[in-house]
Parts: sequence; structure tokens; C-alpha cells
Amino acid sequence: MTKLSVNINKIATLRNARGGDQPNILQVAKDAQAFGAQGITVHPRPDERHITYQDTRELPTVITTEFNIEGNPIPKFVEMVCKIKPHQVTLVPDAPNAITSNSGWDTIANCEFLREVIQEFKQKGIRTSIFLDPDVAQVEAAKKTGTDRIELYTEAYAKEYPKNAVKAIAPFIKAATKANEVGLGLNAGHDLSLDNIAFFAEHMPGLLEVSIGHALICESLYFGLENVINQYIAKLSKH
Repeated sequence: MTKLSVNINKIATLRNARGGDQPNILQVAKDAQAFGAQGITVHPRPDERHITYQDTRELPTVITTEFNIEGNPIPKFVEMVCKIKPHQVTLVPDAPNAITSNSGWDTIANCEFLREVIQEFKQKGIRTSIFLDPDVAQVEAAKKTGTDRIELYTEAYAKEYPKNAVKAIAPFIKAATKANEVGLGLNAGHDLSLDNIAFFAEHMPGLLEVSIGHALICESLYFGLENVINQYIAKLSKH
């Protein structure tokens, strides 16, 4: 079964809008796991506009499943991750002023840089994943970095899905097939939702994990966090 890791960045955005500690990040992480989430994901950015570095350091005290920390491997980020030693670190090439992640790595151009960073994480026993566009050549180059997994950037799928689901999924199937061939684990995330997750999971060979935040939190405003998490798990467990 594909695991669901819940990204709680948007919970921190809501907290930060008023200051204080409501909603409480640690409690939400505990509750999400109690409701069935098989992992918790955070993506601290340098300006700490949602999840803060302090949040990230405190979360291991309540994680009973898997902890995935995403981010651009700037020195501050690398130092923090090496101290926390989460189960997984996902490397994302987002610029400091990016509203959200908007592209995968060019693993061909950045192969040596990624190899050095990944080696540092793996020396600490941390599983590594690289955020990647669905491009076969980039998947092949990712293998050379020494990463354990890739996370396919699924915004293009989510945008195209309502118009032509088969066309939307096609490049992702090719990338996933190549990942399987070269021995890379497969994750996915970004704009996956209750509307499009079942079709995606059904057609993706070897999908190990999806990381879902924005859509899941938006859906939870209407249906409740526990209900929504269980809806995702039900859709993922069918494949």
C-alpha cells in the first residue's frame, strides 16, 4: 500500500496568522497520526513563514510513524537535518522567494552537488529523496547522485487531470517505470487531492509514498481532518 504522509505546513500558516500557538503544531501531528496518517512532512523555508525551524526540531518528540523534512539544502537546512536525523529528507530546489515548490531538480547539471549533500545525509543514516519533474533523463541522472528515492512533482498532473487524465498521467508512468528499472524508490507530491489521487495511485508502478498538504487541509475545512485522512487511505489502499 502507498503510504500517506501529511504535510502540516498549512496548519502552521494558520497559527502564524494570529501569533500564539493555535492550532498547536505538535498536537496536530499527533492527531494526524492517530487518525491514520503514516507519516508527517514539513517544509521549513528560510523565512519561516509557516513551519519554523523550532517546530521542526520539536516534532520528533511526537512522531510515532515517519518524519519527512523537505527543503533546499542550504547550509542551515543541512545542519538542522543532520542533527534531527529524520527518517527521510526530501531535497527541493525552491528559491527563497518561491510561494511554493515550482520545479524539480536538474539532476544532470547538479549531479555532483547533490551527490555530496546526499552522502552527508546518508552518513547520518537518513533516507534521501530528490524532488523531480517526470522526465526519464532526470530520473536516470538522479540514480547517479546516490539518492534512495525520487519524489515526482505532480502539479502538471493535477492541472491536466480534469481535462485528460490519460494524457496527464502518461509522463509520470514513464518516469516511474524508469525509477523502478534503475532501483530508485518512488514518492510523489504537490496538488494531489481526493479528486485525483485514486487514478494516480492506480497507474503508478511501485508508488511508495505520497506527501499531501495544501489540498488535504483545504478538504478538511469541509469534511474534518480525521475523515479526510481516512478517505485518502481508503483510496490509496485499493491499489
